[in-house]
Amino acid sequence: MNTSTNSGRRRLFAWIVTVAVAALGSGQAANLRLEDLERMALEKNPTLRQAEANTRAAAGRAQQAGLYPNPIFSAVGEEISGGPVIRGGEFGGGFSQRIVTARKLGLSRQVAQHDQKEVEAEAAAQKQKVLNAVRSLYYQALGDQRLVEVRKELTKLARRAVDISRELANVGQADGPDLLAADIEADRIELELITAENGKQRTWRQLAAVVNDASLVPVPLEGDLDNLPKIVLDQALETIYNESPELRAAGVGITRAELALRRAKVEKIPDLLLSGGVRYNRELLEQTAGGVVRPVGKEGYFDIGVQIPIFNRNQGNVAAARAELERSRLEVDRTKLALRARLAAAYKEYQDAVAIAERYRSKMIPKAQQAYELYLNSFRKMAAAYPQALVAQRNLFQLQDDYVKALVQAWQRTIEIQGLLLSDGIQLTPPRPSGGVVPAQSLTGTGGND
Repeated sequence: MNTSTNSGRRRLFAWIVTVAVAALGSGQAANLRLEDLERMALEKNPTLRQAEANTRAAAGRAQQAGLYPNPIFSAVGEEISGGPVIRGGEFGGGFSQRIVTARKLGLSRQVAQHDQKEVEAEAAAQKQKVLNAVRSLYYQALGDQRLVEVRKELTKLARRAVDISRELANVGQADGPDLLAADIEADRIELELITAENGKQRTWRQLAAVVNDASLVPVPLEGDLDNLPKIVLDQALETIYNESPELRAAGVGITRAELALRRAKVEKIPDLLLSGGVRYNRELLEQTAGGVVRPVGKEGYFDIGVQIPIFNRNQGNVAAARAELERSRLEVDRTKLALRARLAAAYKEYQDAVAIAERYRSKMIPKAQQAYELYLNSFRKMAAAYPQALVAQRNLFQLQDDYVKALVQAWQRTIEIQGLLLSDGIQLTPPRPSGGVVPAQSLTGTGGND
């Protein structure tokens, strides 16, 4: 073996090991933190403004539900005709007013106020969804950043290996298949770098959508991807039960349904319909002691009416309100079961990812690193062919890729669990319609005998 060949192998060995170790342990410059992205999302994400608008709308409906019906003022004209007696009839003015009984307005307002509380719980859930989305994408971007750096170093390593293999082939110390294998491996690694770059760009575009900032571009991120938090299943479930906006909204729904039932029951109690006024009667019906006939003059009138609940006692709405109350009570149990099931799925994925990451970090990657270095050392001593080193190299970096993906998966499941199992920071729960438990006639009565 000539001197130039030995020198080439030594250069290859030293360079490959140096680059591989640097790739596996490379640190990242940081200039953007998770807190920065969260702040941007809370300031700009449109669904949060929509949720606030929904809350204000619900507050307006609650205010409206308790407002008293407006009185009606009217002009009155009767017996309008000519003639020597009637002389144009009776003219005047009056008013009508519906008197709402049985605290219907108070109950209606309480129902609407509990609608508002449900909307507020939905707004709190939306805020948590946005934060969860930002955090999940942040750790995805952190993982993409790590993958790109690893694959960049691996691409350099692979191309350098091709160059040195070609030098060795030129002096007869490497076979043609070895050179082809090294070249193919370099092409494959370059493609993986392209897909990693594309994945990184995709994640940043998604981040830009969540924080509503089209100018957001990939920059180095600050964060510790390797230090995974520990989650205890029972504690996580208790926290979710205590803090979940979904469960809080379901609990508010029970109280709302109880109030709606009370409101439906009192609907059959009739309101009072009052009207009255003053008019001037021009008819010549009054005769004085001297025999002079004069107009009747000023006179008052009133009318009191009440609707008797003979046929319609609101029995259909009462039955519907009872059914809604039962459904609301069952909704709490259903929500708890749904949360428990979602937690079970997320926790299983969390456990899997943590186990994979720990096994890779503590056992598999160190062993693969050792095997890689042994193959390279054997190759340097001409005791092994370079394709064997390529296989070891590929295995080492594939493990590193899988390790990063496991870390990202573990962090995302952690965020999902700690974020109360809420996801999707772009979609917003549709605005809640106004409650239908208050009949229109009770709030917009026109007075009189309508």
